[in-house]
Amino acid sequence: MNKIQLSITIFTSIILLLPTQSLAQGGMRGRGGGGWGPGNHYSKMYNPQTIETLSGEVVSINKMMPMRGMSHGVHLQLKTAKETVSVHLGPEWYIENQDIQIQPKDKIEVRGSRVTFGGKPAIIAASVKKGDKVLTLRDDKGFPVWSGWH
Repeated sequence: MNKIQLSITIFTSIILLLPTQSLAQGGMRGRGGGGWGPGNHYSKMYNPQTIETLSGEVVSINKMMPMRGMSHGVHLQLKTAKETVSVHLGPEWYIENQDIQIQPKDKIEVRGSRVTFGGKPAIIAASVKKGDKVLTLRDDKGFPVWSGWH
């Protein structure tokens, strides 16, 4: 094979690999990312120093886009004995594919990081307990479990 043929073969191989690489990255962005990955500004709001556990009744469940450029997420309003607080669960595609389904009027226990979001108190949830089932959303350091989920 001469240098021209070799160059054409290498060039063609690179061109053929680019769409595959691009699709693979897009797939990760759609699943692990969408603004919900561990390194973005929103995830960095999670602070292991502000972890608390709240119990109460689910008032409502809504879809939201926490920050510009993020995919939709799920949050709920939790009424406790002291307050009604917004609880951010995680990306919609992840929450909707879990065995635990949370509905209004459910009694739940939420463990997560208290933050200020949009000027109001909120909880970025690490886990939600409903009955004897637990939905784990983040590890002890706040790393989202969906970042490695398939």
